[in-house]
Amino acid sequence: MLIEDDSSVREGLRLSLSRHGHEVDVARTGEDGLRRLLTAPADIVVLDLMLPGIDGFEVCRRIRAGGPTPIVMLTARGDDLDVVSGLEAGADDYVIKPVRPRVLEARIRAVLRRGGPATETEPGSATGQEVHGDLTIDRGALTVSKGDVPITLPPMELRLLLELSAAYRQVFSRQQLLESVWELDFLGDSRLVDACVQRLRTKIEDVPSKPRYIQTVRGFGYRFGPL
Repeated sequence: MLIEDDSSVREGLRLSLSRHGHEVDVARTGEDGLRRLLTAPADIVVLDLMLPGIDGFEVCRRIRAGGPTPIVMLTARGDDLDVVSGLEAGADDYVIKPVRPRVLEARIRAVLRRGGPATETEPGSATGQEVHGDLTIDRGALTVSKGDVPITLPPMELRLLLELSAAYRQVFSRQQLLESVWELDFLGDSRLVDACVQRLRTKIEDVPSKPRYIQTVRGFGYRFGPL
């Protein structure tokens, strides 16, 4: 699903992505995109942030509230506030306009690959349950619960939790997490990691601002280790 209000950008991206083998549904507004997704769920959503009516941030939040559909956002600027706000709203990645179709197509395939069932070959992927305080992680079933309440996590948040919890109290730099979780083997954007950690904390921590499970190691990165 491509949600973009600029007709020339929308058509250009639709044609380019179609040539790369994608079946592309398009929408001009956030409202239209949300309606279409209700009747025809997409494998991934490419979402412009600056839309008429409901803006891309709100569309992103509503899509994320409805399930784990991957989202790549398009932003006209590399503005920190826009990027961070979009990632915090639930986007999995972002591309800055003007969009180079080949770059967007590569990012789409990377997000789809990361969101797939590839966790069986990842570190710490042995079957069985792990209990950390009131948090239970089942690596075989790929489920997480807090107390007796199941927690539904989008693919990237689940991958991040599995990676961190597989090495108890080991400190991971942001770049290490970008390489192992996001599969970015170049100097990636650490904001992807920070935003994902923030979203994950809101779901597994009693008090996200005072985390028990995902600890920040100032100036370096993160570690998993209940206090």
